[in-house]
Amino acid sequence: MNRSGREAAARRIMEQSPPRVPPELYADAVRRGGRLLRRRAAARRLLWLVLCAAAVAFTVWALTVQPWAAPPSRTTPPVTGREGW
Repeated sequence: MNRSGREAAARRIMEQSPPRVPPELYADAVRRGGRLLRRRAAARRLLWLVLCAAAVAFTVWALTVQPWAAPPSRTTPPVTGREGW
């Protein structure tokens, strides 16, 4: 089929009336779409909840452990000034 034949076939298809859609299909599509939106909203809320819980847990851990502070020395400093013995 050459280009003009394809164009003519495309025009015939576009000029035809659209096929009839069953009436219950619209209701099914609306119901599924609403369910999909509710699931996405619930997933988004759950992810925000997990993110906030992780931030609180990290904050509590950081305040109790204080990883920014230097660890205490495990050895005693050398004794200087033995003259006093």
